[in-house]
Amino acid sequence: MKPDTRILFISSTGGHLTELLQLAPLFAECDYYLITEKTKANEVLRERYGRDRFFTLLYGSRSQPVSYVLRILINSIRSVYYYYRIRPDYVITTGTHTAVPMCRIAHRHHKKVIWIETIANSQTPTLAGRMVYPIADLFIVQWESMLKVYPKAVYGGWIF
Repeated sequence: MKPDTRILFISSTGGHLTELLQLAPLFAECDYYLITEKTKANEVLRERYGRDRFFTLLYGSRSQPVSYVLRILINSIRSVYYYYRIRPDYVITTGTHTAVPMCRIAHRHHKKVIWIETIANSQTPTLAGRMVYPIADLFIVQWESMLKVYPKAVYGGWIF
């Protein structure tokens, strides 16, 4: 990988972010950027990875449907802004809803989208995974059983 390759790593907070941060050793090999949801727990990442490389979107939970839809709309607009600010060559994500708009934007601009389906699902697809699967340049599953769900995916084993 070329050091000037711009890679945007994006995921929701919690387990998805924990999985994504397993890829942090790649950061030294590229021009990386990290986007996740804004929470108190994630503020430490701004200091660790740098104010010019770490960005946040609004936290959303499906348990609050009205505000969730509004937050997705706002995050979609912010994703457009971040896309043009960063101009990534690749978008790499472990999901979920936070990453879908960015994946769609990158795909429309003919950039590479790499989706790593969460380790939490070994039998059923995630909603976000189903939305990105048709447009992903590389779709990686962490369970061999998920190849039945996503036949064009690549089994990559556990990210941990």
